[in-house]
Amino acid sequence: MSSKDWLEKDFYSVLGVPKSASQDDVKKSYRKLARELHPDHNPGNSEAEERFKSVSEAYDVLSDERKRKEYDEMRALFGSGAFRRNARAGGPGAPGGGSFPFDVSDLFGGVNTGGGGGASAGDRRFGGAGFSDLFGSIFSGGGAGGGRQGPNRGRDVETEVTIDFTAAVQGTTLPITLRAPGVCDVCHGNGAKPGTQPRTCPTCRGSGLIQRNQGSFSFSEPCKECQGVGTIVDDKCTECRGTGGVTKTRTLNVRLPSGVADGQRIRLSGRGEPGDRGGSPGDLYVLVKVRRDDLFSRNGDNLTLTVPITFAEAVLGTDLRVPTMDGAVTLRVPPGTPSGRVLRARGKGVPKRDGETGDLLVTLEVQVPTEVTPEARKALESFADQTPAASREHLEARVRKAG
Repeated sequence: MSSKDWLEKDFYSVLGVPKSASQDDVKKSYRKLARELHPDHNPGNSEAEERFKSVSEAYDVLSDERKRKEYDEMRALFGSGAFRRNARAGGPGAPGGGSFPFDVSDLFGGVNTGGGGGASAGDRRFGGAGFSDLFGSIFSGGGAGGGRQGPNRGRDVETEVTIDFTAAVQGTTLPITLRAPGVCDVCHGNGAKPGTQPRTCPTCRGSGLIQRNQGSFSFSEPCKECQGVGTIVDDKCTECRGTGGVTKTRTLNVRLPSGVADGQRIRLSGRGEPGDRGGSPGDLYVLVKVRRDDLFSRNGDNLTLTVPITFAEAVLGTDLRVPTMDGAVTLRVPPGTPSGRVLRARGKGVPKRDGETGDLLVTLEVQVPTEVTPEARKALESFADQTPAASREHLEARVRKAG
């Protein structure tokens, strides 16, 4: 993967970690996602396969301290969108902006312009990628007379929802309200007051780029007059203040699949922020939190339930009626059942990705009464007289040896 590819990808978002994450946190997140998305666990799931590749690619960069440093430097310089007229970027095109965050010549202070062989100092700083290659990924048409910036993919958005245990098992559709940048409805994104139009920048003649020479090295950089957009807005739209974008509130109906787990991150392709200049929208990532249930717990694709039974039911056996997520079932408790035995109700658990369903595991807990009536006590004493003593020979032998 070339360095220029790094500019277009948010590896921290892919791994679900903040930029300040430690190397251990990066490794833990990668291992968790790799297990969930591995092709062996998701046969025929092309989306999981693509995410697995993205997670592996992100880990390859962020797990290497040198690559991670280069990636952070490049994203800081070029990934903020500071050269675009867009409210989302918060760059020079926004109100009060107009200056670049760095002098481009600073990037080439260590470049050997004498034409010697091998990578220059500047090239090595950016992982060996040539500067013309690097600028080509940011300012399409990088030479004199080159075109303006092309379409830009929208940013990914992450949100968090909390749902009930039953909804997580059975799946649910819920509305999610997001506040994110969008195209201004008044000026339709051009930043000009209705009835007016932006004019072509006289400095770059609409290309958004100007040619600059650094010794024997020639390259293109964004036009400072128009911030690389190619047009200048004289009469700004009062709604977006000339940026072409505003913060919008939108509500999406999001379907969470059956069997979603607590802490799972769901990717909804194309539901993130809209792109610039016709670019594709980003993705929406939904982090799911699941509330505890009063009765049921979960163990993988199985549901678990603890049911108390009486001593008499354990000895004599009984038919036990227990709840499930979709009704109730009858389980047979065989005579002589010990406390802690687990009964299985097949197909009454959590739906799996392959279309099958887990089981309901019912743990029986023999309840010992703390108070009994005189009649019950007498019956128990009679029962005890007629019942063989518990086998404790192995314990008694150890007691005799110890004593």
